[in-house]
Amino acid sequence: MLHKSVLLHEAIDGLNIKPGDIFVDGTLGGGGHMEEVCLRFGSTVVMIGIDLDSEAITRASARLTHFKCPIHYVKGSFRNIDKILNSLGMKQVDKILLDLGISSNQFEESGRGFSFQKDESLIMSFSSTDSPQAKFTARDIVNEWDEENIKTILQSYGEEQFAWKIAKAIVERRKIKPIETTFDLVEIVKSATPKFYHHRKIHPATKTFQALRITVNDETESLKEGIRKGFECLKPQGRLAVISFHSLEDRIVKQFFSAKGGKNKEQQDKEGIIITKKPVTPTEIEISENPRSRSAKLRIIEKS
Repeated sequence: MLHKSVLLHEAIDGLNIKPGDIFVDGTLGGGGHMEEVCLRFGSTVVMIGIDLDSEAITRASARLTHFKCPIHYVKGSFRNIDKILNSLGMKQVDKILLDLGISSNQFEESGRGFSFQKDESLIMSFSSTDSPQAKFTARDIVNEWDEENIKTILQSYGEEQFAWKIAKAIVERRKIKPIETTFDLVEIVKSATPKFYHHRKIHPATKTFQALRITVNDETESLKEGIRKGFECLKPQGRLAVISFHSLEDRIVKQFFSAKGGKNKEQQDKEGIIITKKPVTPTEIEISENPRSRSAKLRIIEKS
């Protein structure tokens, strides 16, 4: 299945890529954004694709193999972009894109428990299953963490209104037998939440799964570190674009951009200019074709 990149044209247009640029896709995923850069600029742009998941790199390289674009693939986290660039002999780059969404391949084919619609092991790590980083899983959290800590991450990272009820139900259930699979967890969430909660637009387990995934992958700290280092690695007039998918991510990006960038070139005390006065969101057509895009927000900043 070919992954559909969200806000594809808006992101690439907004980055204002030019021939001779070095472009970094810090969350390679399905390779859709990089493919668009190849289509537009061919071999005139040097590209670096970073992903924790070696399977994602394999899929993206297969997708892009017929292009003549110079591409460096790196297995790693964008939070280490400074070290990655240094290893490639590059100190600064022109354009960076971070798409914080999960690719459809990870949702539907990884077997790591990202989706509540398939009965899979509760792993939820972006890292390949043979990677040391994948040793900490969602299963560890639901079976070993205390009720208070589970409640805290459900509230903080999932903004789950029934966090305390779900945390209590998780702890009670694991006394009977370990919680092993996604369907085990979905059953617990449904048992702990009222009936009206089961008939909304989003699945009742969405926020619980989101909170666990964010915790397993240390996503908030990765994002904070990644955008800080990414901005530092930009050349003057270089641009950083971030596509977020929930309010916690967007808040982190907005706050960082506000601290670094002004709204116009006259604000000399700022280190950059915010290109997107308001976040760019998907069109109704894109949402109808790809419902997962509905919560996406794109923000772009240019370094002075």
